[in-house]
Amino acid sequence: DDGAPRAAKRARSAPAAGEGSSMVARQAAENAKLGRTGGIYVPPFKLAALRQEMADKDKRSAEFQRLSWEALRKGINGLVNKVNVGNIRSIVPELLELNLVRGRGLLCRALMKAQLASPGFTHIYAALVAVLNTKLPENGELLLKRVLVGFRRAYRRRDKVVATGFAKFLAHLCNHQVAHELVALQLLTVLLDDPTDDSVEIAVQFTKEVGQLLDEVSPRGLLAVFERFRGILHEGVIDKRVQYTIEGLFAARKAGFADYPAVPDDLDLVERDDQITFELSLDDKVDREEALDVFKVDDDFEAHEAAWVEIKREILGEDDDGEDDADDDDDDDAPAAAAPAEVGPIQDLTEQDLVNLRRTIYLTIMSSVGFEECAHKLMKLDIRSGLEMELCNMLIECCSQERTYLRYYGLLGQRFCVMTKAWQEAFDKAFEEQYAMIHRLETNKLRNVAKFFAHLLETDALPWTCLEYVRLNEEETTSSSRIFVKILCQELAEHLGLATLRDRFNDQYMSDVFAGLFPRENPRDTRFAINFFTSIGLGGLTDALRKHLKEAPRRIMEQQMAAARAAVGDSDSDSSSSSSSSSSSSSSSSSSSSSSSSSSSSAAGWKAMAAPAA
Repeated sequence: DDGAPRAAKRARSAPAAGEGSSMVARQAAENAKLGRTGGIYVPPFKLAALRQEMADKDKRSAEFQRLSWEALRKGINGLVNKVNVGNIRSIVPELLELNLVRGRGLLCRALMKAQLASPGFTHIYAALVAVLNTKLPENGELLLKRVLVGFRRAYRRRDKVVATGFAKFLAHLCNHQVAHELVALQLLTVLLDDPTDDSVEIAVQFTKEVGQLLDEVSPRGLLAVFERFRGILHEGVIDKRVQYTIEGLFAARKAGFADYPAVPDDLDLVERDDQITFELSLDDKVDREEALDVFKVDDDFEAHEAAWVEIKREILGEDDDGEDDADDDDDDDAPAAAAPAEVGPIQDLTEQDLVNLRRTIYLTIMSSVGFEECAHKLMKLDIRSGLEMELCNMLIECCSQERTYLRYYGLLGQRFCVMTKAWQEAFDKAFEEQYAMIHRLETNKLRNVAKFFAHLLETDALPWTCLEYVRLNEEETTSSSRIFVKILCQELAEHLGLATLRDRFNDQYMSDVFAGLFPRENPRDTRFAINFFTSIGLGGLTDALRKHLKEAPRRIMEQQMAAARAAVGDSDSDSSSSSSSSSSSSSSSSSSSSSSSSSSSSAAGWKAMAAPAA
């Protein structure tokens, strides 16, 4: 009978009851050490207690380092899977809280997996990489290497789905200037060298994604690519469906790739000058550094963690609040005689509160969805009196940093100006400071600042008396200040209308305020102002100045004639007094002359009478 041998065999192969329970216990203990449940439910309070026990252990132990590695992996995966257009600004600081030097392999792996799973979010992942690349270039370079290697591997295996995903990721990395545009032209050359249906379809999709950038930085290269596409169409060796996609590509090119922007406005988070571009190619032999994805025990774990804390503090601008904690014991052990007899109030000269306020204002402005929400959050900060200028300067600075002017900042400034007079005075002072230092701003920042203040003026949120700081003449203006005044006046004319703006400037009650903008004291300054407003297309504002300049010669002549009359009147009064004195003297002289003449005539008569007698 074979039943007995089978039973004996099963008995020999099955473990004893005590041995099986001990194996389960050992597995559970190992999972508990590593902080994992291992399929066994562990209550949260017990899990927290186990982790606290692990935290109290030696940080150089393998168990503690594996626990921190698992926490790092989960944190990176959670943040990468959660990122979108609306929260990317808040995700970046949270991601920088994690050790991205130790976990750069985990970060690249998480980004590539998320991108392949959701190709529609590729532009978001590329924007996240672009921001991190400015702070940690090693992460951006490693990701670019892995994307290039992944595309080469997928292309050789004829894996169309993976190759399309990596090509799209590479296109958006080129759009954000993480990868050089030459690698995009090289990839298109490889795809179109020996065209197949799949390779041409991948090339069409890749060109749509990167076409707007290539049209800007390498128009000749893009022209050569489209000539190759035209040649493929003429050859007719590919499928009709793929030929239709090429025709759609030509239509997209004709529209200027409007449906495929290189960098959407919501994801334009990095200045082009701050971005670090890597010049890698498809032919380079690169190291994927796959060992970074696997946990390894670090003998210098504490030193590396301390170095990351310093790097994180430098990136995020944080200050170590516990620098002075190490000296507490020494202070307690110091003798009482060494203590000063009288301790005055402690003054914080580091301005840490001011730095924290600026950081809070910046994060609130950049993370809010609308201006109403942002104004509500900023008012809840309860900014104390005297610090209004911090909010004004931060708002203007954020506005100037944008690629184009956003009406969001103007509406936010308007909301604060209509609240209290203190905010109006703060923005008035900000206008004065910005105009005084306008020569330090670049053209794009200058344009954004001018449009911001134009919005405040056109909505009457800011009093027009702030224009008294503008003096339009050749000596007191620079090229930057003239551009600022030009954009400001053009925006006002566009929104208010030229007629309304002219009535505002011709208001007799505000003539003293606009005396610097429309000078009338010196004809040279008047001609300068007329020529300036005429050159910017606002000559209609200078009608009063032209009339003033036209009547200036007649007015000057009248003043000269009045001065001449006054001078003549003074001379007449002086001459009348002198004439009266001269008449009296002349009368006395005439009487003396008459007496002398009579005496002389009598003498002559006497001589005449005496002559015949002789």
